[in-house]
Amino acid sequence: MTQPGAPAAPVLPALYRRRLRDMWRSAGWPCRDTVEIELLAAGLLLRRSDEHGRETLLVSDRGLQALADGLAHNRARRDAHEALVSRVALDMQRAGRVVWRTLSLRAPLPGDEGRTRWAMVMPDVFSIRHTTMEDYVEPIVHEVKVSRADLLSDLRHADKGAAYAALSSQCWYVLRDGIGEPDELPDTYGVMLAGRDALRVVRPAPRRPLKLPFVVWMSLARSPAEPSIDDAAQGLLGEDADAALGDGRGAARQAAAG
Repeated sequence: MTQPGAPAAPVLPALYRRRLRDMWRSAGWPCRDTVEIELLAAGLLLRRSDEHGRETLLVSDRGLQALADGLAHNRARRDAHEALVSRVALDMQRAGRVVWRTLSLRAPLPGDEGRTRWAMVMPDVFSIRHTTMEDYVEPIVHEVKVSRADLLSDLRHADKGAAYAALSSQCWYVLRDGIGEPDELPDTYGVMLAGRDALRVVRPAPRRPLKLPFVVWMSLARSPAEPSIDDAAQGLLGEDADAALGDGRGAARQAAAG
């Protein structure tokens, strides 16, 4: 908590927050680069010397406040992300699908000279139809973004999109309203916008036939799916859940079915 009358700690870019954390965790040995010059000038780091004249750096009280503010910001962003992931996962379950969250998967991608290379991905929501027919499982990936910085970072990694395409018959981005526009995203993705009370499909995802690779089936077998919705318990919560989803409830469910 900032003391009354004390200057507010500045909002720091990620590079500067990382350096402050490194200084806090380490003995404070300086790198003597431009990052430290700016942190020293801002009063977030302090210089100190021992009896032998060796100089180290110390995170100041203002620096600690900047770190605390950064942690609070990241925590709030994670909470918002998890809440939206939960909304999408619930919609997929209501559509009768088997759902996994933050599942680690290996995707086969084409490499040099016809060789296969592997990419590791962790879709926010991965689901398949509840069926015993392999040809009808229709795997779907939903990637959830609540900040523009995370969205732009995602779009810079072409392998991630290629990996999702190798693992699913539909790929979706679910964006918190205001962080991006559909035309910024590759047309291989469907797009949903998540307002405060609604999920809204603004661009359907292209569908393509796909059989899951054996390595994916093994990953699914080793990883627990989201617990099934208990009809009796869910009935007690239905009004609250539907009120939270608003008029746009079921957007993900309708898109998967549609």
